[in-house]
Amino acid sequence: MKYIDQVKETTEFLRSRIQNIPETGIILGTGLGDLAEEIEVEISFSYTEIPHFPVSTVESHSGKLIFGTLEGKHVMAMQGRFHYYEGYNMKQVTFPVRVMKFLGVKRLMVSNASGGLNPDYHISDLMFINDHIDMFPESPLTGANDPEFGPRFPDMSEVYDRNMIAEAHKIAKEHNIPVREGVYIGVKGPNLETPAEYKYLRIIGGDAVGMSTVPEINVACQMGMPVFAISAITDLGVEGKIKKVSIEDVIGAANNAEPGMTKIIRELIARL
Repeated sequence: MKYIDQVKETTEFLRSRIQNIPETGIILGTGLGDLAEEIEVEISFSYTEIPHFPVSTVESHSGKLIFGTLEGKHVMAMQGRFHYYEGYNMKQVTFPVRVMKFLGVKRLMVSNASGGLNPDYHISDLMFINDHIDMFPESPLTGANDPEFGPRFPDMSEVYDRNMIAEAHKIAKEHNIPVREGVYIGVKGPNLETPAEYKYLRIIGGDAVGMSTVPEINVACQMGMPVFAISAITDLGVEGKIKKVSIEDVIGAANNAEPGMTKIIRELIARL
């Protein structure tokens, strides 16, 4: 079966079971799944129930697709995402974003846990992503392009929606939530970076680094979906501040950042 036919089959499976078409799609990253608990759930699916869906294998990614309302708006949320380092190819990693668009989702919001490269950053800071650097070895746009997915050569001059970023800054200020804004670098993982790699990534313009987000954003951009993305800084790749990090450390730091992130995304959705 062709890839686009898989997308359409999954879309029809979900459309036949949901009551309302979601306007906003949400992808929740490591340690940042609590936002899903704020959703008034209409129906949810385990990824194992959904045709052609990969299955998340990462600790703290529960593997549920949730449909419901948040602040009175219809949303769908991925409680757990897929990563290239899990062994999936990029078309599998970004499959849910294709499905979101075909379902009728108008915009995408993404969260992730990332390492801080900017020396001004602290653990559990929040960073709005305003640009990215793609260092993955494979692109989800590689191969035959179906016009239904969008242009073969999508423009990337304004990937992250400036209006949503500006509104998110207003929300953060109203609630005294400290936030940063910067460039995210996507790398394949799953190993963390060496000190020399952290230094290199900072030199080329990164403020934070992680193992997700960029593939999904590239696909959303190709399909004409405005994007808002936010990183929780869970460890530091800054000379003199680099320490050994475990997944428990990452989840703990993300959990500390999560309440602020949830408030910002909730209110941003309410104002759209």
